[in-house]
Amino acid sequence: MREQLTALRSAMAAQGIDAYLIPTGDFHGSEYVGGYFQCRAYVSGFTGSAGTLLVLPDRADLWTDGRYFLQAEEQLKGSGITLQRDGTAGTPTIEAFLAAELSPGQCLAFDGRTVTARRFHALKKALAERSAVFRTDLDLAGSIWPDRPPLSAAPVWALDEAYCGKSRLDKLADVRAAMEKAKANALLLSSLDDIAWLLNLRGGDVMYCPVMLAYLAIEEDRACLFLNDSILPPALQDALAADGIAVAPYEDVYRWASSAWHGTLWLDEDKTNCALWARAAEHGAIHAAANPTELMKAVKNETELDNVRTAHLRDGVALTKFLFWLRQTVGRQPVTERSAAERLEQFRREQEHYLGPSFEPILAYGPHGAIVHYSATEESDVPLAPEGFLLCDTGGHYLEGTTDVTRTVALGPVSAEMRAHYTTVLRSHLALLHAQFLHGCRGSALDVLARASLWEQGLDYDHGTGHGVGYLLNVHEGPNSFRYRSAGKDAVLEPGMILSDEPGLYLAGRYGIRLENLLACEERFANGHGRFLGFDALTLVPFDRAAIDPALLNPAERTWLNAYHSRVRAALAPYLSPEENRYLTEATAPV
Repeated sequence: MREQLTALRSAMAAQGIDAYLIPTGDFHGSEYVGGYFQCRAYVSGFTGSAGTLLVLPDRADLWTDGRYFLQAEEQLKGSGITLQRDGTAGTPTIEAFLAAELSPGQCLAFDGRTVTARRFHALKKALAERSAVFRTDLDLAGSIWPDRPPLSAAPVWALDEAYCGKSRLDKLADVRAAMEKAKANALLLSSLDDIAWLLNLRGGDVMYCPVMLAYLAIEEDRACLFLNDSILPPALQDALAADGIAVAPYEDVYRWASSAWHGTLWLDEDKTNCALWARAAEHGAIHAAANPTELMKAVKNETELDNVRTAHLRDGVALTKFLFWLRQTVGRQPVTERSAAERLEQFRREQEHYLGPSFEPILAYGPHGAIVHYSATEESDVPLAPEGFLLCDTGGHYLEGTTDVTRTVALGPVSAEMRAHYTTVLRSHLALLHAQFLHGCRGSALDVLARASLWEQGLDYDHGTGHGVGYLLNVHEGPNSFRYRSAGKDAVLEPGMILSDEPGLYLAGRYGIRLENLLACEERFANGHGRFLGFDALTLVPFDRAAIDPALLNPAERTWLNAYHSRVRAALAPYLSPEENRYLTEATAPV
């Protein structure tokens, strides 16, 4: 059993706590969190980006989704923690589990700054019949963490309007118009990507996500940014003041929520922590709805769309150089998963305006490819051999936007079954890429297009087919996605949205396949039936012809693939060496 688990139980007993909840959360409802907030990983040993740990005196359970089942199984061995496979048949929700486990009047505790208002409301409802007692003021996991990293305080910088396409004053005007329509006197933003987007600021407080730890309060005639002001250069603070935005200490947001606004406050239950929500709810009416910035941010303007195509061109050059390097190197020189990732990062760093990775690189060879979000460690790193599949899922941040691309590469001979599986995943990818649909359609309605080729063979993958992507922001951005299980909860697809198209197939202990492009949603035509939309591929990287069985492609799929490869070849050729171009010509030859 992990020592951290024993220490936490001692702290619980000292406080009279019967159950303690540790989500993967910071104070802002973020998907990815900085080192200070990684309490769940510290206590459990599970390092995936999604999961919730529940500790009772005599048992501990960790919930995570299908991306991390294999990883969690391995990392939880011998820890004293039971894996709960979230979303699968027979797995209770955390709320249902607690309702069954807690006795009347027992106490559930957590750090209320790391639990969203929505989760808190769900817990209260589920445990009402148990008359459960809640303690939301205890950071017990932090109290037993002797070398806990400090809160990040990375410098903030301004993203020029030449890249983001719209001033913060114009964006604020749009937000205030939405507030007026909703009859809200104030809006409190907690989500870091919304704040960064709205103010045209970027930071470095969360690894791979260029955001800063902050809150933003917006009223009819003023606004206040709550953050550690040491990270804000004086010139930038003056620029914010000129736009009517004051600056106050990070923790002062609680004082503001308690007393500094009047009327109706707009709060997002999914992004506002329950401690802040409770403070505000004591002092006025709450308008509970998604942040108005969420959809504004998801629909990229023409400047952003033009720029992001440049980012993908540069990224395509880096990836194609890397694929050529793999072909020339594996089997001739020692290469491992980690050294290959480092080489790819070098190719990206050679590109103009490259800022850094958009997420932890996934280079997974052989059986590791079946672990959906595998990232090699010093202990797990394996050498690459000239055979089998290497799954490469990586991305980058450029001043011109964010990329996310996956290619599965045959490093040498592969079996007929592997080629058949690769081709099936490719067919799934192409089917979604070439979808044409009426405006009003949601991504959940299109997910079946990507899964159909797999479902026909009794196969599937246990993750969404696609997610929205931010502009030099979070690589996972809502509300748009391709996920059939989210029917009715995702957004109507709009021109200007960027989404990933990434079906896959994973055979535990053998190999994994995933193929991903980013797509821009765009207008097609209008007629008496309405407006029809479609997608345009932003990613410019060849698929691996050596892994394709052409006999399994129908004529339309052959046409689609050949047209895409022709486009990739024309776009990338001017930026490659003669040797690299010979590789590209071969890699994009018609099938």
